[in-house]
Amino acid sequence: MDYETLKVIWWGLVLFLLVGFVVMDGFDLGVGMLLPVVGKTDDERRVLLNSVGPVWEGNQVWLIAGAGTLFAAWPLVYAAAFSALYVPFMFLLFGLFLRPVGFDYRSKLPDPVWRRWWDRALVVGGLLPTLVFGATLGLVLQGLPFRFDAALRIHYGAFAFHWPLLLTAMGTALALLLLHGASFLQCKTQGAIAARSARLALWFGPLASALFALGGVWLGEMAGYRITAIGDLNGALTPLMKEVVAVPAGWLGNFVAHPVLWAVPVLGLLLPLVCALASRLGKSGLALVASGGACAAMMLTVAIALFPFVLPSSLDPASSLTLWDSTSSERTLLIMLGIVGVLMPVNIGYTLWVYRVVRGRVSAEQVRQHGHSLY
Repeated sequence: MDYETLKVIWWGLVLFLLVGFVVMDGFDLGVGMLLPVVGKTDDERRVLLNSVGPVWEGNQVWLIAGAGTLFAAWPLVYAAAFSALYVPFMFLLFGLFLRPVGFDYRSKLPDPVWRRWWDRALVVGGLLPTLVFGATLGLVLQGLPFRFDAALRIHYGAFAFHWPLLLTAMGTALALLLLHGASFLQCKTQGAIAARSARLALWFGPLASALFALGGVWLGEMAGYRITAIGDLNGALTPLMKEVVAVPAGWLGNFVAHPVLWAVPVLGLLLPLVCALASRLGKSGLALVASGGACAAMMLTVAIALFPFVLPSSLDPASSLTLWDSTSSERTLLIMLGIVGVLMPVNIGYTLWVYRVVRGRVSAEQVRQHGHSLY
C-alpha cells in the first residue's frame, strides 16, 4: 500500500470517527437540551436521563478517539486547530465536564432546588458543545488565522468572522441535534414524553433543513481554495510545497466537477423533513434513522466541500493544510492502520451489543420502581 493511498484512507477514518461522534453522541446532547422542555415533572425528566443513561458515556468515546486520531495521524492539523480554537474548545470542555457530574449528582438528593440546578447544568452541557461544534465547522469553512514561515514555524493572527455563515452553522447544529434528540426520545420513551418529542420534531426538521440550505447559500457567496500545483502525492510533503489560489464559490468546486456528489447535500436537506414526516406518522424508528442520516449527510457535505483541504488558512492560502501535506509518516500511518483494523471492529461490535442489551422503552413506572439504581 503506497503513501498516497494511506493518506486517503486516514482522511476517511478521521471523517468516520467525527461522523460517528455526531450521530452517536448527538442525540445525547439533544436529550440534555430538551430536558426541561419535554420533561414536565421530575419523574419525566428522570425518564429522559435514563433513556440515554446506559450509552452516553460510551458515545463520547467517539470524540476522544477522533481527537486522539487527529493528534496521531494529522499532527499539524491538531496543533493549528487546537491553538487557533483554544478559547471555544475550553467552552466545549466546560460543557462536557458538566455532563458526567450532572448525570451522577442530579438524583442524589430529593431536594427540588438541587435537581433543578443540575437540570440546568445538563442543558448547558448539551448546548455549549453543540454551539461550539457548529461554530467550528463555520470557522473552518472560512479559514482559521494561521500561517507557516519558511522554517515551518506556525504563526497566528486575528479572526475575520463571516458572521452570516458562522451563525447559520451554529443554528443548523442546534436545530439538527435537537431534532436528533427528539427522534431518539420517540424510540426510547412512551406516552406523553414520546408525543411531546414527536411534536417538537415537526418544528426542528424544517428548521434544520432551512438553515442547512441557507448555509449553502452563504457558502456559495464565499471564496474557496483550489490547488494549482503540488509535489508528489506519494511522497512526504510540507504545507508550503504547493500553490493555492482563492476562487469564487471555490468550496462548491467538487460538487460542480462531480455532479453525483450533489446527492449528499440533497440528502442533508431532505432527511430532516423525512424525520419530521415520520414523527407525524408515528414511525419513530424511521424518524431516528432519518435524523441520524441527516447528521451524517451534513458532515459529509462539509468534508466533500473542503476536500482535499482539511484546515484552510485565512492568512495565507498556501499554508492551508490538506490531507496530502499534514499527515504523519508513512510508517506511522501504516502501524496505526493495523491497530485500527483490530480495535475498530471490536468497538463497533461492542457498541451494537450494548444497544441490543438496553433496547426497549423507559417508563416513569420503571424509574419509580428502581429509583435508587437509576439516574
